[in-house]
Amino acid sequence: MNKNLKNAFILTLIILFIIAFSDSYLSLSLDNLAYVIAIGIDKSDNNNLQVTFQFSTPNSDSSSQSESESSGKTSSIIKTVDASSLSSAINLMNSYISKQINMSHCKIIVFSEELASQGISDEIFTLINDTQIRPSSNIVISKCDAKYYIESTKPDLENLIAKYYESLPNSSSYTGFITDATIGDFFNSLISKSSMPYAILGNVNSEQSESMGLAIFYHDKFVGELNALETISFLSITNDVERFLISIPDPYSKDKYIDLYISTDKSPDVEVDTSSSSPYIKIKLKFNGRIYSMSDNSDYLSPEVLETISNSCSKYLESVFSDFLYKTSKNLKTDICKFGRYSCSNFSTTGEFDNYNWLYNYRNTFFDVQVDTSVKSGMLLTET
Repeated sequence: MNKNLKNAFILTLIILFIIAFSDSYLSLSLDNLAYVIAIGIDKSDNNNLQVTFQFSTPNSDSSSQSESESSGKTSSIIKTVDASSLSSAINLMNSYISKQINMSHCKIIVFSEELASQGISDEIFTLINDTQIRPSSNIVISKCDAKYYIESTKPDLENLIAKYYESLPNSSSYTGFITDATIGDFFNSLISKSSMPYAILGNVNSEQSESMGLAIFYHDKFVGELNALETISFLSITNDVERFLISIPDPYSKDKYIDLYISTDKSPDVEVDTSSSSPYIKIKLKFNGRIYSMSDNSDYLSPEVLETISNSCSKYLESVFSDFLYKTSKNLKTDICKFGRYSCSNFSTTGEFDNYNWLYNYRNTFFDVQVDTSVKSGMLLTET
């Protein structure tokens, strides 16, 4: 093939490529897509679902963007449909709007507590099977309607609501009041034989949505919730928190408390004994602490005083962590800390582990929690 024929052949292929893919490119161009940033799922009448879609709204010009920023309002559109299933709701919404739904930027999926109590496995499997839904999307269980939770999400310090949703669980590492609960992790625990799922707990107070605590599941059904202190316990035992603030009883003054800023010193040491149908779990944790609150009549630089506070803090945390663990095992009967994974090494084969039935026997567990805390003086004070 001479050079001219070769060039003509390449040019023909390029033209055919452009003709073949130009229509599909135009149909999937950015102007023809509607980006979903949040999905809310409630129970509707006749056992149907009420599905709420929150779409991002690109500003058409710089003046409208400036107006939005100056007013402090986030730019989004909320639409709701009733359908027999989540897949049907997506198809219905596609027919109602003039653009094709794209969920690749969905940051958060909200289920109402009412629906979650009945089981959400169908919705979880549908979402995880959708290639557009990212496994990193967070799951929230709202104590109110999911639609109302989304409508009430009005961040004060962030103009882009998608960015607000994305940063929602970031405070988990330094407060311990919330955790990064994703649909990917939820699905993995849902099909696991060694752990149970959990999600972020949400609510609306004073017409403003808030997220604090955890929603706990037994398989795919919501069975209970953890408050802020119990969430700190969970994150400490699973080694998912770097530091947190707590108030412990003052060993030198009745009815008073000392605020301590606690940081993790090392990963928890966990041992699981499955020699009987009543597992025995031993957990050792080590923390460093700084006194956050001060009073003018307290000698917080004294080694004896600091040792007493350290011991008091250790005993307090041992009590709090133990209460949390027995709540999950005896009351909720669900292993969200994934202790089952530690127990796997006690069995020679997968079949032996399956026969032990960890998820059932976890309700029979006994715990031994040991905490070692070393408390120093305040952030700005040092011993002289």
